Amino acid sequence: MKKLYGSVAALLLAAALPHPAVAADPPLPVAVPEAVGLSSERLARIAPILQADIAAGRIPGAVVAIARHGKLAYYEAFGFRDKEAGTAMTRDTIFAIASMTKPMTSLAVMMLNEEGKLFVNDPIGRHLPPLGKMPVAVQKKGADGQVTIETEPARRAMTLQDLLRHTSGITYGGRGTTPVHKLYPASSGYSSANFTTAEFVDKLGTLPLLHQPGTVWDYSLSVDVLGAVVEKIAGKSLGGFLAERIWNPLGMADTSFTIPADKHARFAKALPNDPDTGRPQSVLDLTKPLKMECGGGCAASTAGDYIRFAQMLLDRGRLGERQIVAPKTIEFMTADHLGPSIQNNGAPGYGFGLGFAVRRGTGVAGTTGSPGDYNWGGAYGTWFWVDPSEDLTAVFMAHAPGPTRLHYRKLMTTLVNQAIVD
Repeated sequence: MKKLYGSVAALLLAAALPHPAVAADPPLPVAVPEAVGLSSERLARIAPILQADIAAGRIPGAVVAIARHGKLAYYEAFGFRDKEAGTAMTRDTIFAIASMTKPMTSLAVMMLNEEGKLFVNDPIGRHLPPLGKMPVAVQKKGADGQVTIETEPARRAMTLQDLLRHTSGITYGGRGTTPVHKLYPASSGYSSANFTTAEFVDKLGTLPLLHQPGTVWDYSLSVDVLGAVVEKIAGKSLGGFLAERIWNPLGMADTSFTIPADKHARFAKALPNDPDTGRPQSVLDLTKPLKMECGGGCAASTAGDYIRFAQMLLDRGRLGERQIVAPKTIEFMTADHLGPSIQNNGAPGYGFGLGFAVRRGTGVAGTTGSPGDYNWGGAYGTWFWVDPSEDLTAVFMAHAPGPTRLHYRKLMTTLVNQAIVD
């Protein structure tokens, strides 16, 4: 079975789309849902929900890919790639995946670890000396209510593990309003547009850390720093390393930091305004070269490409005949690296591994799932997760850069899990 239009969901899609969707080659072997323990009837709930949101102007469109037992059971495009132009969404549409770049950069670091070129507990100063002696901010409020910044020495060195699990003390400027946050670049995207890699490292080297290393989980520019580490050790651009070691071996032909000219028409457009606030919104323009190929949030990809990456993770570092990394490396990355002494400011019910949020138990989290499942999403609306217990992975691609993206993370997790029937 080479196409999935035989499923109930596909028939609903074909009736609802304004133009026929162009089918890309399936990124994984295809199976009917029932053959892998999924219900076609329950998967069919996805289409009307997304189509209703598209009609209501919540999102322009989306692509959903679901694989179980290594077989692609659902792979559909909804709505518009460019709503204003009336261009239908297709499965091969390219999206700015923002922080879904982070797992790939983290894997690159672990590849260098496998080769003995770095160790996870290396101090960052061993690889990037300007970051080796960053002090830690002590914020004090005066009698006039004004907050001033003093500094104290770090109690221990920031390590690569801290950077991989976001306990480095580095932060995102856009994730807070304290005087320390105001010193930092707002985001990975901002950094990529305004700094070269060397300038970015030098900039951070002048700043104080928000927290003592190893004490607080705080989402941050840490993985952009790791991208700089990869470039220095590999002696090439981050994109060059990822293409050589991950993207090309996995057949991720549409994943890159700059979308080539012959693929510009396939780059999805967001709605011009946030559906809730009415404020203008946009995604990073990846049709133009960036100053820095940022490891924390600057890649473009497709649902088909990314589910191949996710399937490789699920298959413990292997896709088909290609062993990308060792099984023990994936086991290490997808373990919870937040011990009891670390303040966890992440999602309830989840710890954090080396590049992913990792579910700690069946309860506590606000959605269904399995202990040990892991995930990450992007600020522009993309989302993926891997559930080893269910031998399942799923990818949701959309350009919904506002707070509404959080709704789709919960929605898609719920809709996919409710379709598991064995």
